[in-house]
Amino acid sequence: MDKATTILIVDDDTKLSAAICLYLSKNGYQVLCASDGLNGLQQLYNYHPDLIILDIMMPNMNGWETCRRIREISDIPIIMLTARGQEVDKITGFSLGADDYLAKPFSMKELSARIEAILRRAQPSRIDQNRLIFVGPDLTIDMGHWEVRRKGALVELTSTEMRMLFYLAEHANQVLTHRQILEHVWGAEYIDEVDYTKLFIWRLRQKIEDDPKNPQYLLTERGVGYRFRTRL
Repeated sequence: MDKATTILIVDDDTKLSAAICLYLSKNGYQVLCASDGLNGLQQLYNYHPDLIILDIMMPNMNGWETCRRIREISDIPIIMLTARGQEVDKITGFSLGADDYLAKPFSMKELSARIEAILRRAQPSRIDQNRLIFVGPDLTIDMGHWEVRRKGALVELTSTEMRMLFYLAEHANQVLTHRQILEHVWGAEYIDEVDYTKLFIWRLRQKIEDDPKNPQYLLTERGVGYRFRTRL
């Protein structure tokens, strides 16, 4: 782990923030804290952290709005942190651009494991560089340059979205199971999180498909997983 890695905690629960800060600091991270969304955005602008841990229920600006504003300017990894355990919160967080979701109460070891997994995903792959995985009439997937273009314009994708699309495109026209996708993109500890694949496929379709409700590239194989189709 790079000891210079900086993590920003945005949470109005000062006791919890202090506990997380102490634990992560002992593990070699540099930690910043903000008590609400507005202050969190200011810290993002000023210090450019490597990852954000973001609570939902906060004064002045809640986590949903903060996440939305972050995604307007940055693809920094975000872990949503909340006391709520409802499915709708997870869906909302992912639809706004969060990378992971952790409900309170949680163990510090679990939080640390998720941070490490997200930071690994945030690093561009050193494998298969200089590869154009797919070039179509309106879509280019370029692993070598770590970018995706739709109709010539750069598509803004988070690192997790990028890795998921790369993996699907590398195995074009093959059906990949939820388990295969989760293990490759997120890691073995996520293999039961089927909702992750569903929600991230939804996000990718919003960004690369002309009609997300009638996808041409990212096809659902019901009861199994997904397939990236190149033969349109």
